[in-house]
Amino acid sequence: MSQVPENLRYTKEHEWISELSPTRFRIGITDYAQSALGDIVYIQLPKQGADIKANSVCGEVESTKSVSEIYAPISGKVVLINSDLDSKPEMINSDPYGQGWIAEIEISTSKLEESLLSAQEYQQLTA
Repeated sequence: MSQVPENLRYTKEHEWISELSPTRFRIGITDYAQSALGDIVYIQLPKQGADIKANSVCGEVESTKSVSEIYAPISGKVVLINSDLDSKPEMINSDPYGQGWIAEIEISTSKLEESLLSAQEYQQLTA
């Protein structure tokens, strides 16, 4: 069974989002997603400084099984990327909610996307 931390919000495309401040958020892919992908061998991170739009592709994860797109859970500016993933993409497999985070996004409004799911809603989706 996949880990689904209660304090995070989720997308139907299997990304998670964590609030760092009212306007800054950390994103990554879920335990369910990394498990389905298998051993991750490469990640194309979003570009630092790029403006991204919610529900649009902002990166890519490549595993021994397949390639999967990463969708932005929110609209905003990429203010920090986890450059450790360039040399250690497998951190997503071992710690998807910790060291395997992908990027930090800053938003101009404190209003989040209404399409984000609670932990309970996400668990129902992946059950």
